[in-house]
Amino acid sequence: MSKEAPEAERFLALVTSAQEKDPALTPLQAAILVAAELDIALDSRSFARIVGVEHSLALRELNALAERGDKVTIVKRDPRTLRTFYKLVAAGMP
Repeated sequence: MSKEAPEAERFLALVTSAQEKDPALTPLQAAILVAAELDIALDSRSFARIVGVEHSLALRELNALAERGDKVTIVKRDPRTLRTFYKLVAAGMP
């Protein structure tokens, strides 16, 4: 068994736990929060690449989280690439 398999299982377990704590979260939103909490990804482009989803999907879910106002806050956006940097709101951590 590779070292990556247990890490992936742990990540998925944390995503499931985040969704159980807040049923309004989509799986992708929960993954964004967990990735930020673990310092895996703090921008939309990196998150999309690491998780293997289209950047546009990551942006849509990140923007929905930011609109809620209780989970993440947008720190910076690159106007050319739309890469969006974000940070967790202390109360919004999974």
